[in-house]
This record gives sequence, structure tokens and C-alpha cells, in this order.
Amino acid sequence: MLQTRDLTLHYSGSQILHGISMEARKGEVTCVMGTNGVGKTSLMKAITGTHPRSGGDVIFDGETLPKLPAHRLAQMGIAYVPQGRMIFPLLTVRENLETGLACLPRAEREIPERIFEMFPVLKQMQNRRGGDLSGGQQQQLAFGRALVTRPKCLLMDEPTEGIQPNIIQLIGDVIRQLRDEGEMALILVEQYFDFAFDLADSFYVLSRGQTVLAARKENTSREAIQGAFDF
Repeated sequence: MLQTRDLTLHYSGSQILHGISMEARKGEVTCVMGTNGVGKTSLMKAITGTHPRSGGDVIFDGETLPKLPAHRLAQMGIAYVPQGRMIFPLLTVRENLETGLACLPRAEREIPERIFEMFPVLKQMQNRRGGDLSGGQQQQLAFGRALVTRPKCLLMDEPTEGIQPNIIQLIGDVIRQLRDEGEMALILVEQYFDFAFDLADSFYVLSRGQTVLAARKENTSREAIQGAFDF
């Protein structure tokens, strides 16, 4: 569903990504791992168009994409659950969810009931402002906002960060459900090793903006991934 080929990215004069090549398959979870500051979020920004890549290619659903802004990529089916959630604190839960509908044709601009089935707390708190939610509730809202766009590829940047264990379990269950439905590719950035290892079908470990390990789960071991993670 999505590939990057020799992807590079700069912030001003500093090169952050050095030729990242990866692929994310439909119906699978592709996990990007590494310690803080190795370029994981920068890779997500390059794919989603929130920061323009410097070079290399992004191939999405068989098409090599030019450098496009984030809203165009969202319209094409690339959705992003950003690190830190980035919900709108003064909008209600329902209004936050409705912001995602702008990507869709007018006839499809309706919040699917399945969002509330996945995250029941969002239905209960539809009229509460986003800024009044707990961190775990805000993370569920960020997921819901991404999913209302009906994506072909969902990128999730450290969804377990600062979240209580029961919500981590809920998020893991949702990711499994989406994977098993087989309708989208899922890219997960994660440092919580057990959570990532349990869910992932393939792994890319980054260090200093480069890939130090790329492997499918059946062709590697827990120890090999942990060793690369600690590179």
C-alpha cells in the first residue's frame, strides 16, 4: 500500500533522514522503532506531508507521489495519529471528529457509528471540550479523528506515550481489529517494545536517521530486534 524509497529530510541545514526505504502492506502492522531523536517522527511527517521531504520517493497505492501538502495526502487516504495527540482543546469531541470529515466528499461527511463502537467514551463525551479530556481519552479522540477519514493507510506516532494500561490495551485491540479487517496498512511508531512486538508483522529500526534493521517478524527474533533497538 505504501513504500518509501531513499527518503531524505532536512530541517534547515541539518539532515535528519538518510535514505529510508520501507514498505507497509495492506492488512499488516509495520512497526518503526528506535530511541528518542533517531528520526521516527520526521519519517512520519515526510510521509504525511506535514514536513516536505528533501528527496526520495513515496509510492502510495501503486502511484509515485509528487511532494504534496498534508491535506491532499489525507484526501488520498493517508491518515495520521500524531505524537502528542494534537486535538483541538476548545472544540467538543464531536467537533474534533468532524474536522476529519473535510477530507471526504460532501455525501460521505458523517461520523461512522463504528468509531463510537471502538471508543465508547467518545460517544459518552460528545459534547465535552477536547481540552477537558484525560490524556487517554484524548488519544482515543485522535484515533477517531483519523479513522473518520476512511484511510487506506493509518500512521500512529507513539500512541501509548503517557497512557494508562487499560487504554493501551484498548488501543492494541483496535489496531488488531483494523489489521484483521485487512482494509488498510498500519504504520506504528513505538518505543514500548512488548506492545510493538506483539502487534507488528514487520520491523524497521532506526538509528541516527538510518535503518539499522529491516525484517519481517517470521524472519527475525525478539533478541535481534532488541539488539538493533539498543544500537
